[in-house]
Amino acid sequence: MRRVGLAVVCLAAVLLTSCTVGPNYSRPKINVPSSYRGQMPAPQASVASLGSENWWQVFKDPALQQLIRTALKQNYNVQIAASRVLEAQQEIVVTRSKKFPNVDGSANYSSQRIPGLYTRGVVALEGSVSWILDFWGQYRRATQAARAGMLEQEWNRRAVIATLVSDVAASYFQLRALDLDLQISERTLGARQQSLKLTNTLYKGGANTLLDVREAEQLVQSAAATIPDLQRQIGQQENAISILLGENPGAIARGKALREQPLPKAIPAGLPSSLLERRPDIRAQEQSLIAANADIGVAKAQLFPTISLTGTGGVESPGLTSLFTTGALAWNATGGLTQPIFNAGALRANVKIARAQQQQALFAYKQTIQTAFEEVSNALIAYRKYRQFALHEAQLTTAAQDAAHLSEIRFKGGVTNYLEVLTNEANYFNDQLTLVAAQLDERLALVQVYNALGGGWQ
Repeated sequence: MRRVGLAVVCLAAVLLTSCTVGPNYSRPKINVPSSYRGQMPAPQASVASLGSENWWQVFKDPALQQLIRTALKQNYNVQIAASRVLEAQQEIVVTRSKKFPNVDGSANYSSQRIPGLYTRGVVALEGSVSWILDFWGQYRRATQAARAGMLEQEWNRRAVIATLVSDVAASYFQLRALDLDLQISERTLGARQQSLKLTNTLYKGGANTLLDVREAEQLVQSAAATIPDLQRQIGQQENAISILLGENPGAIARGKALREQPLPKAIPAGLPSSLLERRPDIRAQEQSLIAANADIGVAKAQLFPTISLTGTGGVESPGLTSLFTTGALAWNATGGLTQPIFNAGALRANVKIARAQQQQALFAYKQTIQTAFEEVSNALIAYRKYRQFALHEAQLTTAAQDAAHLSEIRFKGGVTNYLEVLTNEANYFNDQLTLVAAQLDERLALVQVYNALGGGWQ
């Protein structure tokens, strides 16, 4: 027992002083801009980013919030991503287990009878231990890579959540825009049907021509033609949202109208440097880089000798009563060292492959960061310009409404023909739909800014 204890102490000392080959990870230097292009007003260090807000603080419609909650519970992409995290956690256990000894045990009983001589039975209990010492840190590096892979899957899961929140919000806003388009079309159709009745009455009284009646009918049919297509789009949009919710196609509950969905006057983007910590796709790509960095150590450790220890021990006896006596004890212990000598350059090529893969992961990491900066800038520019466009379109729609109203008064007074009414009514109808599209673009840009700034997964 003293010898065994001394051997364990010596072995522990060897393991504690063993080295870990391969480079240690350090975050690479990134060229981070001082502010986002398109950010207004000038950034302030004390202002928190919109991306740090919880999604229910950004999307304040109770109906939309309930849809997002349902999607987070039931969406299959989220469940698949969560399952991948669990898988990666167990891969860490498998990889880490290689650092420890493998212990196996067996029990056997055999019986032999020789006619006229004897009958013999043998009971044997045996245990075996095998251990490849992680002297060069091969398994430690592999465990680092596996742990980074698990964290990569965790950040991927959060990226799926952020994308899902954005997709549900954008789809909901699109649905509410279609609802508003349908309301405008139905309201316009009702007004034009009343105008057609008046035109028919004036025609029968001799105040109008048949051409005026036909032009009024054109207005009615142009408004009526939009309704079936809008109803089709609404039904298909509801189906798309149902799938995001992890449900079969069905009706979707509504909340606030599109124009009632609140919009911030200004969007605090925060500091660009904080985006590296908040964007889940950047964090996932960095974990991929960490894993690739650790794989260099795994490949490099294979160039060095492999130290292995094996041992077997057990007892064997013809009877249970003498099984655990001193004479029944047998054991064997061996140690070995294996040094690669010739493999046609395969092991060194593996190191070069690992370094190349690490470089690829590094470039992908930097590219992901640049893409993130581009997405934030594009979203900020889009939000500001869509707001300006919507403001001008609202003024244009108001002017078109006045023009349509005045032309109808002029027509009823006999000052002009119905062609003027037809033109101004068509312009007003189209401007109303364009205004809805502009107001939708505002809200979709808000969703894009929030997602680009790394919001939604918190």
